Amino acid sequence: MNYEETLAYLYERTPAFHKVGPIAYKPGLERSIALDDISGNPHKRFKSIHIAGTNGKGSVAHLLAAILEASGYRVGLYTSPHLVDFRERIRISGRPITRQYVVDFVGKNIKFIEREKISFFELTSAIAFDYFRHKKVNYAIIETGMGGKFDSTNIIKPIASIITSISIDHTQFLGKTLSDIAYEKAGIMKRSVPVIIGETHDEGVNQIFRSKAFEVSAPIIFSTQKDTLLDAEVQTDGSWIYETLHYGMLTGELKGPAQKINTQTVLSTLKLLANTGVQVRITGVRKAFKHVSLMTGLMGRWQQLQSNPKVVCDIAHNPGAWEMNKRLLFFEAGRHNRTHIIIGMSNDKDIDSMLSVMPANAKYYYTQADNGRAIPAVELAMKAQKFDLGGQVFPTVEAALNEALENASPNDFILISGSVFVAGEALQLYPDKQM
Repeated sequence: MNYEETLAYLYERTPAFHKVGPIAYKPGLERSIALDDISGNPHKRFKSIHIAGTNGKGSVAHLLAAILEASGYRVGLYTSPHLVDFRERIRISGRPITRQYVVDFVGKNIKFIEREKISFFELTSAIAFDYFRHKKVNYAIIETGMGGKFDSTNIIKPIASIITSISIDHTQFLGKTLSDIAYEKAGIMKRSVPVIIGETHDEGVNQIFRSKAFEVSAPIIFSTQKDTLLDAEVQTDGSWIYETLHYGMLTGELKGPAQKINTQTVLSTLKLLANTGVQVRITGVRKAFKHVSLMTGLMGRWQQLQSNPKVVCDIAHNPGAWEMNKRLLFFEAGRHNRTHIIIGMSNDKDIDSMLSVMPANAKYYYTQADNGRAIPAVELAMKAQKFDLGGQVFPTVEAALNEALENASPNDFILISGSVFVAGEALQLYPDKQM
């Protein structure tokens, strides 16, 4: 098979959660361990940092990868899902895995894949670990796909674990309460491996983390209780200027109120790594914060696609992320004449909670991604009526964007969001914005 045929095989023969939803979910680590064993346990050949959490995983993972890269290390980065190309999931120093490596790995293991009915994410994780070993990375930043305890990535023994935040998402697998979800995320904690906790506002959640850390003798650090970040000032475009204890003033490229918490998490992690002998350059930290998207290929985080009118895409796809984004929307509304929101969601999300925080004074364009999990645009528009969010229905993201551009004046603002897949399809319309 060539690369295109290999991808088609992966999507058709190995269930992919991002394509088909719950039927792709396979709890348990047995298949991941077996696939790792036949590959020679590649994850044992490099040091890793493991990241779980409802929101913030991607920002923290990409920042840490950029910092280590700018400090002279060869760094692997494994994230999910991808927005445009499968190879975004597996990168080394910002460069995606080669097509041929994907083809060769699948071809070499196809009998095992067929016999054991390996899932898409189990296979993708195995490809990443094998590639990182092949390329002799010094460190790998590994992001969980969903949850933690039974996530395919949870076979690793990292030098540090990170849990970025806890909010309601994937309730059919992780539980319906914050405590249930925290318990599943806490499953990435390993014996004697330090764990950094990012944003928590619930004492019950904090106690679950403390109890699990005590159980496995893992030192636990709550990043918001540390003094690594002295001050933070948001800029007019939503980016940040940070005053830090160890790295001076940092210019933070990533936008939105969540980035302050993500920065505290990253700085706490760097302090921990320094105590274990990892040498991080001050100049590297400054470079990474300022240019993380370019260095790592990060896309879809309040990413501007064009000006006049200003068009932004964002992957916010759960209530916690939309709580953060509504503050950026308020900021943009004050700078522009009108706000247009192109919105599509997956049908297994808490749609009502997301709609409840969306601004009523925007013009809405309801659409759907070309994805089996997408809620039909007509159904989404009907749900939105309960929240007085009137708008039109469009069959594709492209059709919705064309209509919004037709209606918008040069000083209007257009947001494309609600789903990773909606943001990904928007990015495909702007090839020059793809990293």
